[in-house]
Amino acid sequence: MQNSIISEGKTTNEAIENGLKKLGVTKKDVDVKVLEEEKKSFFDILAPRVVKVELTLKGGKKEHREVKIDEKDLEKALNTTKNFLNNFINNLENVQYNTEIKEDTIYVEVTGEKASELIGYRGETLEAFQNIISAIANKDTKERVRIILDILDYKEKRKKSLEILAKKVEKTVIRNGKPFKLEPMNAYERKIIHTALQDSEEVVTNSVGEEPYRRVIIRKK
Repeated sequence: MQNSIISEGKTTNEAIENGLKKLGVTKKDVDVKVLEEEKKSFFDILAPRVVKVELTLKGGKKEHREVKIDEKDLEKALNTTKNFLNNFINNLENVQYNTEIKEDTIYVEVTGEKASELIGYRGETLEAFQNIISAIANKDTKERVRIILDILDYKEKRKKSLEILAKKVEKTVIRNGKPFKLEPMNAYERKIIHTALQDSEEVVTNSVGEEPYRRVIIRKK
């Protein structure tokens, strides 16, 4: 991963946001330096303004999540998660779960005939359930262990549908030149849209609004 990147936008904030998306970090993780504000002549007054910024990761940071989780914390979080799910799922018919540890993250997969009832509208119940499991799993850990919950492969299916949507909207925006505002999405889904279009040569994305109504806007560069 690069330690620094030069990014462009119509405003300083837009240039910073574009760079943060490419680095996969938040603003608190970088030092920002404004390199250039392109000045237009009188005859170019209608041309878009361009701002260039340089984002440098603080402390030579290589990744957004570099802290190595202690094995004891992982084991403790996994056992707590299993105990909770055993008690919870005992009250449900035809629902099973499976857990797996990958790269300091605990993945929980829930399956079964009645499992779909835990997804909710647009995955809202799933996200709430994941937050509950995460809070319980990390109750007694020193370092926060990441919990990723999926139910009946909902997240993978939703990811594919959002990637298809992003590409369709990209074509629409390129064709008519008008910004397109997507429906409100949670942070996980907004990230899918940003990632799907981060290498586009024609459009840029940014999020606007306050939770739970925050949404992605796709516009021409």
